[in-house]
Amino acid sequence: MDNPIIVGITHGDINGIGYELIINTFSDERLLELCTPVIYGSSKVLAYHRKVLNAGNFNVNNINSAKDVHHGRINLVNCVNDNIKVELGKQTDSAGEASFAALSKATEELKNGHIDVVVTCPINKFNIQSAEFSFPGHTEYLQQEFEAKDSLMLMISDVMRVGVVTGHIPITQVSASISAEKIERKLKILVQSLKRDFNIRKPRIAVLGLNPHAGDDGIIGTEDKEIIAPVIEKLRKKDHIVLGPFAADGFFGSGDFAKFDGILAMYHDQGLIPFKALTMDSGVNYTAGLSIVRTSPAHGTAFNIAGEGKANVQSFREAIYTAIDVHKNRKLFADVNKNPLKKQHVYDPYKTRDVSVQELEKEVKTPDNLE
Repeated sequence: MDNPIIVGITHGDINGIGYELIINTFSDERLLELCTPVIYGSSKVLAYHRKVLNAGNFNVNNINSAKDVHHGRINLVNCVNDNIKVELGKQTDSAGEASFAALSKATEELKNGHIDVVVTCPINKFNIQSAEFSFPGHTEYLQQEFEAKDSLMLMISDVMRVGVVTGHIPITQVSASISAEKIERKLKILVQSLKRDFNIRKPRIAVLGLNPHAGDDGIIGTEDKEIIAPVIEKLRKKDHIVLGPFAADGFFGSGDFAKFDGILAMYHDQGLIPFKALTMDSGVNYTAGLSIVRTSPAHGTAFNIAGEGKANVQSFREAIYTAIDVHKNRKLFADVNKNPLKKQHVYDPYKTRDVSVQELEKEVKTPDNLE
């Protein structure tokens, strides 16, 4: 019998809710039948949080590397100086250093094949900045470390999957950052990820417009008509089911998002506001386009409730489940593509319909505007 998937978990900001998520999630020992966790962090910091949360029965197996992992137990690799001080709810330089130390070690172990996937607890994007980490977030750092030409921040839940063309950049830079080449790259990553990582044979993709009402045929900006629409048409000619550009307000307001397997938004808040409004507690942040599997809960450090025992673990738990599922789906995808005869026997959990672009267009009733 194969060993469970080894899930590396970075502790994130030690003054936030990362350890609370880990402790409360893995207090349910049934998870150890599904995976073997390896925490990258600090046994001292863990002990502090365990005491604050009154979780005295939460024990870990200390190891030097995930290559020494013990299946059936919670493992911990110490990456942080024992003199580190926890200051719950505060943004401190030492917490930023501890965040990066855990992320760096987990990345090294992932490269060496000692862990199968990585789940990252929330970091503070300000205090982690240093000469070694000068990125807007995990996504950009991991893209560089694993030498990917591009990546896609993909927010996923049972309700929707939303990717963004431009990520963590100021809103004043969004329009200038939108190009046909970038949109096409992101769309191709989204299509490939839905096929390989989520086992969707013929994904249906919706593309949102940049301007209000998707530009109203050029009256409110020309990007939708001159940049976005031609890319959509180009991919449709290559037999991809891609529709749009849709006015974002009508698209989400009408419920048309439920008809698609993936959505590509033009910028961060355009996609993440509706996503988090509908699925904040269960959403997962997934980095598509990389050679490795990385997920994270869809929320931040939650300094305001750190140490109070109020953290909702659902998003973190879903991040673990998603990482495991994607790892399995990638193996299945590789196996099926080596032996095409197996395709007819592959179980499709999403019950993908074979639908033409024209048929889907008839189903989508998004109004041009809601004003």
